[in-house]
Amino acid sequence: MAFTKAEIVDKIEILEAGQLQIRTATVVSENGAEIARTFMRHVLNPGDDTSGETDRVQAVASATWTDEVISDWETLIAAQAAEL
Repeated sequence: MAFTKAEIVDKIEILEAGQLQIRTATVVSENGAEIARTFMRHVLNPGDDTSGETDRVQAVASATWTDEVISDWETLIAAQAAEL
């Protein structure tokens, strides 16, 4: 009986304000047959450090987070902070 565990970024969603929502699946297999799968999500905001992310996530962030998207995100956050 050989058990394996793999973590796979299986979904990257781009939200309205440019955030990236990343879903990571943890897959447990026994002798090549999947026996369990769980999910975890995390969100990256425009301009966040992506150095700890997979190459695919970094590529999507690089393609999506233009200077305009990052500037709009910073403006949105500043406006929300001013409301508080």
